[in-house]
Amino acid sequence: MNKQNERSGMRLLSSGKRGFFRIVFSRVGLISLLLILQVALIFAVMLWFYKILPHLLVVQGLFVAVMVLILINSRADASSKITWLILIMSAPLFGTLMYVYVRMDVGHRLLRDRLRGIIGETKNLLPQEPPALETLKNAHPDAAALDTYLNHSGCFPVYDNCEVKYFRCGEEKFKELLLRLEEAKDFIFLEYFIIEEGYMWGRVLEILCRKAAEGVDVRVMYDGTNEFATLPASYPHLLAEYGIKCRPFAPLTPFVSTHYNFRDHRKILVIDGKVAFTGGINLSDRYINIGSPYGHWKDTAIMLRGRAVDSFTLLFLQMWNMGPDEAEYQKYLAVPDSEPQSPFPGWVITYGDSPLDSYRVGEMVYSDILNRAERYVHIMTPYLILDGELETALRFAAQRGVDVELILPGIPDKPVPYALAKTHYAALLEAGVRIYEYTPGFVHAKVFVSDDCKAVVGSINLDYRSLYHHFECAAYMCDTPCIKDIEEDFISTRSQCREVTQESLKDIKWHTRLLGSVTKAISTML
Repeated sequence: MNKQNERSGMRLLSSGKRGFFRIVFSRVGLISLLLILQVALIFAVMLWFYKILPHLLVVQGLFVAVMVLILINSRADASSKITWLILIMSAPLFGTLMYVYVRMDVGHRLLRDRLRGIIGETKNLLPQEPPALETLKNAHPDAAALDTYLNHSGCFPVYDNCEVKYFRCGEEKFKELLLRLEEAKDFIFLEYFIIEEGYMWGRVLEILCRKAAEGVDVRVMYDGTNEFATLPASYPHLLAEYGIKCRPFAPLTPFVSTHYNFRDHRKILVIDGKVAFTGGINLSDRYINIGSPYGHWKDTAIMLRGRAVDSFTLLFLQMWNMGPDEAEYQKYLAVPDSEPQSPFPGWVITYGDSPLDSYRVGEMVYSDILNRAERYVHIMTPYLILDGELETALRFAAQRGVDVELILPGIPDKPVPYALAKTHYAALLEAGVRIYEYTPGFVHAKVFVSDDCKAVVGSINLDYRSLYHHFECAAYMCDTPCIKDIEEDFISTRSQCREVTQESLKDIKWHTRLLGSVTKAISTML
């Protein structure tokens, strides 16, 4: 795209109001200062406790022993237990106070209860259609069993007769997205982790404003961390002037809370209940390779048509209705004429993952694919920060003869995740997993494809935050025609990669090794 196009598109913010000084002299700056003061107060209290600690050494020993027993018998995952054990053994009082503070769920207990209530209210809004489930059971009983698990975790039925279109890059998705937005007549729901003013969002915003003026119900959600870098706290009010309803998830407040640990990482766009988009692509220029500082930005997405769109509609409304408004669901679901006119083979399960329940949906779906694969599992992911269970699943699949291949970034966007990924290389290579790094730039795609019959495309990374701490979404596909396109894209992308070998591991710089080794102990907190 030329420079002229880059400057086109609607903007609500002037360039002078973005950047460092906007943050310092804004509500974000004030909130950040108050947060820093609260953290300082917490540390001051902890230091006061340390002054009396010499008089309590015996008690401390007993105290640590009790905490160790509590941790060992807790329901936390093994990786998280190790991190807490290291912290408590190294700094008993500080570590214990931190553990108690986190376990108290200060700041998000109400959020959790509210979400559980919403899920309970809406769990039966999308009943399973028996024909789709029965045909799936006959063709792929293992996939039908996975759907049983997904329905235990939420309202995620399996659907047939769904059209799925795969996009190999952000530019392809963006072009299709604009066309579909222009067709909107009833409602447009957007939920994205990142929205940033520029060409991409400007073009989308022009259409949203025009559609809102036409009477279309336009709603926008984005994660509250955007207030740190891309959008001011006043942005919902700016959008409201154009008839667009906007609601940030977990906006910044001047209170230290574990609530900030849980972010809305989903990428969902629903149009009229007939079309839905998901994948790894946010609404920012780098995702369509405008101004990317990390070389070529490789990302993927899918577009759905059919009843599977209902699950994404419900996921959006569940998050939206965590606010004070009166909840509305039924009028946006089971939209007439939502199914494609021509029949499409295969099955689709669209699903979400919440950090506020006991289900690790994203990890379980990935593990299920790895454990049931017979010939191959091909994966694209930007980050590789694995817990013990997922690393074991990858290694076990390779050890029993499955062709397990990973494509990771060649140019990293963050040094810590890059270093952490390399701590897993040796064990995976030893088990027979093949690892490739994308030399043109950064891979942001989240893709699993297996045995020419199963695939997942969504927002879920292979890292601890995605698997445990984020709200996520994805589509699980079985025997859909687009699976062939996904596998072809993997092969094409692999041809642009360098393969990691045992020999090339020796070339990893010492400071990268050191950073990865040190941060691995606390990776569950990053």
